[in-house]
Amino acid sequence: MITTSDFKTGITIEYDGNIYTVLEFQHVKSANSMAFVRTKLKNMRSGAIIEIAINPKDKIKKAMIEKKKMQYLYDGGHSLVFMDMDTYDQLEIPSENLTYEKNFLVEGASVQVVDFEGEILGVMLPEKLVLEVRECPPGVKGNTATNATKEAVLETGFRLQVPLFIEEGEKIIVNTVEGKYYSRA
Repeated sequence: MITTSDFKTGITIEYDGNIYTVLEFQHVKSANSMAFVRTKLKNMRSGAIIEIAINPKDKIKKAMIEKKKMQYLYDGGHSLVFMDMDTYDQLEIPSENLTYEKNFLVEGASVQVVDFEGEILGVMLPEKLVLEVRECPPGVKGNTATNATKEAVLETGFRLQVPLFIEEGEKIIVNTVEGKYYSRA
């Protein structure tokens, strides 16, 4: 059991029968009321984000999450297939559980599969990934008065805005947390 003084961004907790990751927290004290901790939590099962106030004296159970390095093999239609690099065991995760992550998965990519007491909660992608631009209209010269962008389609089918100088076939670094262009590779 932990208290709110043990909170750190990224810590996983069990609260109201669900598993959450702490995204943000702030200790609040006011003259009129008791102190509390305002927290923003992400549900590890559904992906929903909630904001709650927790009494600093409350004891909260820390969730023991296991992360296992695996390699993405292929999309099997209804599920995505991953392989444990140590045991060569294969694991299938339903596609609907990884709708956002699918936008950045290329065959052979290494990811962290998140497990809680035998229940697969999802996949943690690296914060930045190198992906190839498959479709991209040519940039228009003279259209650079501001940070002009154009739409590009990556090798995974994900669409995002990129600067005008990016061309088809180029490799770019994508921020997987925000789903945005970061830089050239």
